[in-house]
Amino acid sequence: MNRVDHVGLRVFLGLAAAFLVLGVSTALGQAVAGGSVAGVVTDPTGAAVANATVTMTETEKQAPHTTVTDTTGHYVFAELPVGPYRLEVKAQGFKDYIQTGIELQVGSNVTTNVALQLGNLSQTVEVQANAAMVETRNSNVAQVINEKQINDLPLNGRYATQLILLSGAAITAQPSGQDMVGSKNFYSSTTISVGGGEVNSMNYLLDGGYNVDTFTNVNMPFPFPDALQEFSVESSTLPAQYGEHPGGVMNAVTKSGTNGFHGDLFDYLRNGDFNARGYFATARDTLKRNQYGGTLGGRIIKDKLFFFGGFQGTPTRTNPPSTISYVPTAAVIAGDFSQIDSGACTSNHKTRQLKNPFTGAAFAGNQIPVSMFDPAAVKFLQYLPQATNACGQVTYGIPANNNEYETVGRVDWVASSKQTIFARYFIDDYTLNASFLPNNALVTKNPGNAERAQTITLGDTYTLSPTMLNSAHFTFERRRDNRGPAAQGISPKSIGSNVFSQDPNFLALTVTGYFQTYCGTCNS
Repeated sequence: MNRVDHVGLRVFLGLAAAFLVLGVSTALGQAVAGGSVAGVVTDPTGAAVANATVTMTETEKQAPHTTVTDTTGHYVFAELPVGPYRLEVKAQGFKDYIQTGIELQVGSNVTTNVALQLGNLSQTVEVQANAAMVETRNSNVAQVINEKQINDLPLNGRYATQLILLSGAAITAQPSGQDMVGSKNFYSSTTISVGGGEVNSMNYLLDGGYNVDTFTNVNMPFPFPDALQEFSVESSTLPAQYGEHPGGVMNAVTKSGTNGFHGDLFDYLRNGDFNARGYFATARDTLKRNQYGGTLGGRIIKDKLFFFGGFQGTPTRTNPPSTISYVPTAAVIAGDFSQIDSGACTSNHKTRQLKNPFTGAAFAGNQIPVSMFDPAAVKFLQYLPQATNACGQVTYGIPANNNEYETVGRVDWVASSKQTIFARYFIDDYTLNASFLPNNALVTKNPGNAERAQTITLGDTYTLSPTMLNSAHFTFERRRDNRGPAAQGISPKSIGSNVFSQDPNFLALTVTGYFQTYCGTCNS
């Protein structure tokens, strides 16, 4: 068994070389895991109000983020977690200002200007209407897929990447002659072209962390829909922070805990017994896929520390399609090739005349003395199924049953009104069992596969001043792919052949036009 072990490590911002967010600008080279709000606070005459206290409060966590306006009345909140907010502005000699209904989306940059009214601090002006979130700083084209769409739209296999196709000019494609997704990638990786870009030029982000398999620049797996808060798809004139992959950006954010406990249990069952038979089909679909699991989020310390976790299991079973091969018949094993090499059995319907490879003389009646058979070949016959007709035909199925288990966990800490910290871990295990039958080695043609993908993202956002913010993200990803035959397989030594095999349960054998065992990627 040979293991493909791929590790990717990205530090978007380190403590030694952190980017600073100045004014209302976004740090170049930084992945955005949340939204940003900026604006100007003015008095009734339109003059700037300096030193006004501005607070953005996450309504589900009651977590405040506070800053003050500068001498020009400007304020900025960068890298706020996605979700609903309440904006509060206080200044000496003015009525308090409160605005609710602000919804921040991933990657959004919105402007909310505030005009204060003269009055006492005990007086309040409250705006309850939902604010229109208008992108004001980026010229790229973006579409946000929210939580309701992620969970309500039909997804075959519940892969969130399928929702990228809802964006304009997004298609699944595979370059001719190029293997962008294959046996060395995670099984669920896909190739998507956005706006005519190359299929491996998409940038995939999860919680602001790199989520790209750098082997061929396709996506690493994303958590199941119940664990995702939302994601955006951006294309066309992307900002410099996404310059590494110009084709487009999928920016996903996992759910986080709140002061209230929330979660769900789910079980999505696909079974042919529940389906009607297709009009032209002779039988019902045999796919049996059960996707079950649940999520739970809540508080550890009210208003300060929150958790979220989720799990999904996906066992998949199906009746394998029929495969036809040809094996030696009882007559062939006795040395009689007259039938199997007659026009009734050959592909061109012409009788083949067998000749002695040492002398060149024809074998009379296509009869070969069994004494000329190789002992190893004869011993190998015990691993082949019995022929069902005179031409040696056999029909069989190669099982392709698999299991996948996903687990995600996240912790958010509101350290202060100026600092928030989070950590998220995601692991995805996929197993496709290799097959072996003692009396049918033909089922070994598909390789077994044990894959594991893991990602960790740590984030720290700290407001240094009204016009300066430091946002640091650390991302680690690792993908492992173990391929190999079943533990009960056969080897050259099993049939008495002195041929080296690195794997003790592997014997690749191809008889052109007849049958094959194992494959080129079954142990590599």
